[in-house]
Amino acid sequence: MSRIGKQPVVVPDNVKVDVSGRTVAIEGPLGKLQWEHAPQISVALDQDTKTVVVDRQDDQRQSRALHGLTRALLQNMVVGVTQGYEKRLQIVGVGYLAAVLGDVLQLRVGFANELQKPIPTGLDVTCPDQQHILIKGIDKQLVGQFAAEVRALRKPEPYKGKGIRYDGEMVRRKVGKAAVK
Repeated sequence: MSRIGKQPVVVPDNVKVDVSGRTVAIEGPLGKLQWEHAPQISVALDQDTKTVVVDRQDDQRQSRALHGLTRALLQNMVVGVTQGYEKRLQIVGVGYLAAVLGDVLQLRVGFANELQKPIPTGLDVTCPDQQHILIKGIDKQLVGQFAAEVRALRKPEPYKGKGIRYDGEMVRRKVGKAAVK
């Protein structure tokens, strides 16, 4: 039995969960999320204990893998509609900067042209200053995916450390060729 999958998902008082067929809808103070789980997994809402219980039909390899995954995704949805998720990005480099204009993130990161990244609906992207980007949202996957896409536009390089990195990320630095002699 999956150690994560057999744990019930505790539903806070201010969160409403609706399970209809394979679709699970979770609504909280920050918004509403909806997800459809795999057919070999069953999700049930226990009204007495205010928990969501995830169970699998058989012990096939696929079912065992989806058991814990389904429970983790439901837990992420509950946390998302109550607290939300955020990722912070830091821009390092002389002349490198970021700005938000409307629903577009504009980046100047050393290329000849300014990079324009459209912000997906459901995300709140702000720039507290020109060297930091703050991405907030209720969907953990969407927040993480957008942060990874922005970082991939200009990954930190190992010699000077210039580029876009997660806040607090350590970049391994290489010694330049002058130090080899």
